[in-house]
Amino acid sequence: MKIYINYILITLAGLLGSFEQLSAQNTIDIPVSGACGMCKNRIETVANKVTGVTAATYHIKTQTLTVKTKPTFVRQKLVDVLLAIGHDADGQIAKEEVYEALHECCHYRDINNEDNHEDHDHDLDHDHDVTSENIEVIKPKSNKLTGTVYEKDESGKLLPVIGANINWLYDNAGTVTDNDGKFETTLQKGKDYLVVSYIGYNPDTLLIEKPGNIKITISTPNVLNEVTITHKRRSTEISYLEPVKVYQISSKELLKAACCNLAESFDTTPAIDAASTDAVTGIRKIEMLGLAGPYIQMTTENIPSVRGLAALQGLVYIPGPWVESMQLNMGAGSVVNGFESLTGQINVELRKPCNNDELYLNAYGNQSGRYEMNTFNRNIVNDNWSTATLLHASMRNLRMDENGDGFMDSPLGKQVGFINRWKFSNDEGQEGQFGVKLTYMDNISGEKDFDPIRSQRDKVWGSDITTQRAEVWAKRGFVNMDAPYKSLGIQFSGTYHDQKAQFGLRRYDATQKSLYLNMIYQTIIDNTNHQLRMGPSFQYDNYDELVGSTVYKRNEWVPGVFGEYTFLGSEQFTVLAGIRADYHNNFGLFITPRLNVRYAPNEKTVFRIAAGRGQRTASIFAENIGLFASNRIFELEGGDLNETPYGLDAEVAWNVGFSATKEIEFSGKTLVLSADFNRIQFQNQIVVDLERSARTVVFYNLKGKSYSNSLQLQADVDLTKWFDLRLAYRYNDVKTTYGEDLLIKPLSSPHRAFANLAIKVGRGWEFDYTINRMSKVRIPFTGDNEASFQLSEYSDPYILSNVQITKSWKNNFDLYVGGENIFNYKQKNPILSAGSPFGSNFDSSLVWGPIMGVNVYIGMRYSL
Repeated sequence: MKIYINYILITLAGLLGSFEQLSAQNTIDIPVSGACGMCKNRIETVANKVTGVTAATYHIKTQTLTVKTKPTFVRQKLVDVLLAIGHDADGQIAKEEVYEALHECCHYRDINNEDNHEDHDHDLDHDHDVTSENIEVIKPKSNKLTGTVYEKDESGKLLPVIGANINWLYDNAGTVTDNDGKFETTLQKGKDYLVVSYIGYNPDTLLIEKPGNIKITISTPNVLNEVTITHKRRSTEISYLEPVKVYQISSKELLKAACCNLAESFDTTPAIDAASTDAVTGIRKIEMLGLAGPYIQMTTENIPSVRGLAALQGLVYIPGPWVESMQLNMGAGSVVNGFESLTGQINVELRKPCNNDELYLNAYGNQSGRYEMNTFNRNIVNDNWSTATLLHASMRNLRMDENGDGFMDSPLGKQVGFINRWKFSNDEGQEGQFGVKLTYMDNISGEKDFDPIRSQRDKVWGSDITTQRAEVWAKRGFVNMDAPYKSLGIQFSGTYHDQKAQFGLRRYDATQKSLYLNMIYQTIIDNTNHQLRMGPSFQYDNYDELVGSTVYKRNEWVPGVFGEYTFLGSEQFTVLAGIRADYHNNFGLFITPRLNVRYAPNEKTVFRIAAGRGQRTASIFAENIGLFASNRIFELEGGDLNETPYGLDAEVAWNVGFSATKEIEFSGKTLVLSADFNRIQFQNQIVVDLERSARTVVFYNLKGKSYSNSLQLQADVDLTKWFDLRLAYRYNDVKTTYGEDLLIKPLSSPHRAFANLAIKVGRGWEFDYTINRMSKVRIPFTGDNEASFQLSEYSDPYILSNVQITKSWKNNFDLYVGGENIFNYKQKNPILSAGSPFGSNFDSSLVWGPIMGVNVYIGMRYSL
């Protein structure tokens, strides 16, 4: 009976021109996904402009748009408009690229996925809406009709239906959907009505007018009033739709370890290697693709941030509890945010005024006398304005010397950080934000009895670094409400960095003043399958460095323009092609092309190719600050200091990469396999030569070859709903010409085997364990040291393990306890000639392994 009723209604709809008009009522409700007040304003504004709509009210809590209509109202027209501005509506999904272009606050899919991390019971007893308006025809293909049948939960998430019956009206022959909800049949003359039936659901009849590929959504159960839907979001995910392979690292990934600051937030990310720069200062460094962290373009909310004098220490200026999420890609990426990326890009998203938490507290302490406190607080001022304040305070006051070499194992000091940020949005397509960030840091390290005020500098070796840093930023966005695919964004930032430092008898004082401006205009070419971003940019940097008694001044300004085209016209094939033209006042005009291509033969397999150029000016002293913890003589072999920075050329490299990702379903489990290969070929590199002598470090332009070949294999598997396993292997083949010899990069492990186990045992208990096996590393030349201070050519391999146990309560209170380096492995005698720190053999920069042994910590988190 249901089939024949639908048949009559569809026939009437064809005669009258619109079934929507026939069945329209004065007031109707349409499911629409949204997340915040900005979403509400956007949805209501565009809905009120649709013909036939007299009033529109959006309810965020119920995810429903209530509209009052006239007889001229056509439901699908309203749905199409909502999809065009990035909001899933009426069971239909907005294009991924339009959704991603929304403001971060509006990313409702992330919020829904986060909310569905645990099992939920979903009541599906709502109005039936499987009609021809649920069909999205993608691409005709002869007389074949292919498609996918989905069911949706209350949040609008589509799940494939396995075993649904597909047949033509009045024809018993048919097919069923496979494990992915897919089917294939042949469209024949006289068979225009397709019947979809599934146990527990009412059958539905759909009018099919031409062959192609369709998506059908069913949402109303017939017999079952309630079903249980389980969704488990991974802590690190990879998009299968974007042309650039981006690792989306959520806050849940960061909670697997203490993550006191950004430099310590990659312990569970195999793509990043982290280590200490030396055995004295406690400064940490990261590496990607076997190359140093400064080759990574680090941005904070898509504005370049960790660079220049902050190239290494800037990672410490971002406390881990401030971080909401991170996006990481290896290889060539977008040109929109600059030209300085050589190995990849890491973007950090901080907690925002639209964050779900009104208040967040984090406290941490460890056995080494390190104590930290972080807070986040947001306030809604009115319908248009909101603000948030982030605070950080930490101190280290315990003088420890476990290995008895006379030097403190970790530095003393204190750090204070402050952010105040404001956000503005209205219902006219305008939004903006601005903020200020202040950082103060004071570190003391060296011999155990060193005091920077009382000690005689020529008698007791010590290091003290005091940094004061101020940052301001602003963003302004304009969206054309009549054409939401057109927008204009403006980014601005300014930085003042002042550093006073002394290492033994050698001073290193420096200041940096930087300005950054970027304008991004986004539009389409003909339709949303062809998107275009373009605009101008400007980068200004002024540096003043005092090294010993020598002054180095740099004044760089770089205006530029960029354009980036994205093709999204095929589910299988997408392209991102960009090019920049920039003019550097020292290096002249240079071009930065980049290309990313994605090919997906099916929904669970993705291949990507990426290629591009990168260029940057090296801050040679700040990027190698660990070398100051030695008595090496600094030598520069370059040209005129007045012509180029340090008399050296810009670093230029080409990056070519290939990646493959495959998702496999088996026995209710999901296995994700990925492989990444990248090759970086330097046209010029600033060589940091420790090979010529153990007494010197020499900086010069590359005179031969320098390259990095990096291979990473990774497997992520959900063994059960409470047990996740991540396995990875990384191999880096990195070589540089030192003098006339092509040598392996020193102090960097070529091989790394990695495993991470995440276990949730119930009642709020979580267990995270990470183990790394690091291969031997090459040690720089020490042959001209005294015999007792000469090192072997290679180090020993070692194993490094971290563990953390977390207990969570329903009142949003977490207590966690953990251990780092639990096997207590330590590099033996990391400081050469520790007993004579003013002698020529003194060197604490040849670090390849852990300096400290096992470290136990405890902490708490509370959110409101």
